[in-house]
Amino acid sequence: MTTLLSQLNSDLGEVAHKARKSLVQVAAGRRGSGSGVILGADGLVVTNAHVVSEGKGRRPTRDLRLTLPAGAVVAARLLAKDDGLDVAVLQIEAPDGELPELHPIELGDSQVLRPGEWVMAMGYPWGVAGAAAGGIVIGAGPDLPESPGIGRDWIAVDLSLRPGYSGGPLVDHQGRLIGMSTMMAGLDVGMAVPVHVIKEFVKEAIGGGSA
Repeated sequence: MTTLLSQLNSDLGEVAHKARKSLVQVAAGRRGSGSGVILGADGLVVTNAHVVSEGKGRRPTRDLRLTLPAGAVVAARLLAKDDGLDVAVLQIEAPDGELPELHPIELGDSQVLRPGEWVMAMGYPWGVAGAAAGGIVIGAGPDLPESPGIGRDWIAVDLSLRPGYSGGPLVDHQGRLIGMSTMMAGLDVGMAVPVHVIKEFVKEAIGGGSA
């Protein structure tokens, strides 16, 4: 039993370590910060639209700064966002023409998720760097109970996604991206945008990119 628990503990730590390499903190003007995920070595990053928006009109925030896994702070610009999907695509800017070394996250398959499967959310809750929280999938698909949209695909998990997890990766047991943490539905259910929705938005918005 001790050996099994030790192996499980080691495996979970490795999942977090792998995902953390692709996790960034997104600071958007004066409205606080959220998280983001590195999709490509070309500097493509995805986060929630609400993380990079401000005001009742959800205007794009002009001043975007990303803290990379190694601690470097870089500027970014907004390429596209969809407030309905709550997805935004950012591009890391390289003033000197050279991007820092980036580690794009490996993509999983959100369309084969089943209730009961284990997942891990990564983010910057209350500014805590690279925090992790594990739980299980409650359900996946459109029209989930208490879901914030109709006819849109979601992933519901038994995780409390505290402020700062928004825009961060939701990964499977192999550290592959299966969704992006978005909001809470009630007190106990966390909601995430499935990675297949993110990939489709990136493809339509910027012609494919790194997705």
